[in-house]
Amino acid sequence: MTTPPGLPCHFQQAEEGGSGDWLPEAPIKHYTNAFVLQGDKILLGLKRRGLGIHKSACLCSTNVGGKVEPHEAVREAALRELQEEAGITAPLEPAGTLLFVVPGEKWAHIDIFRAEEYSGTITPSEEMLPEWFNKANIPYEKMWDTDRYWLPLLLAKTPFAVRADFDRQDAETYVVRRWWVGVDLDSQTKE
Repeated sequence: MTTPPGLPCHFQQAEEGGSGDWLPEAPIKHYTNAFVLQGDKILLGLKRRGLGIHKSACLCSTNVGGKVEPHEAVREAALRELQEEAGITAPLEPAGTLLFVVPGEKWAHIDIFRAEEYSGTITPSEEMLPEWFNKANIPYEKMWDTDRYWLPLLLAKTPFAVRADFDRQDAETYVVRRWWVGVDLDSQTKE
């Protein structure tokens, strides 16, 4: 299958699921996510408010709290959010792109970053309760349905792109209707 609308073309399909047509294009809103990894652990956060409340997520989770301000570069926004939501700083590196689509809403274009070290003291915030998890025991059942398909790529340092189209059931419930995960062809040829 070809790369879904809205994603860069230099990605090769790794996995896909669901059915139906991709949702039509809509305006885009930019967000960031940041993952901090140390050895066999990954720092995730339980969302305390906003989109994804009560879900385990990466720090600087999507939508509320992860917005890129008009004056910011994407990496600057990720660094700011990491500081605001967890009290730490880290040498963030680009890891991938998520495109979350919900009918009647702006598309969420989320730039994903990762770091393997950090400085500061991990501190809970009003938005996020940070917690270390063993990479072998990531709580996928408490996360977005599509996280289980792309998070292993982040852990493996494989650049990725994801599109996930959701139907909104109510204020807190989103059901995935179709998803696609791709890996960067350029990174595949370097191995």
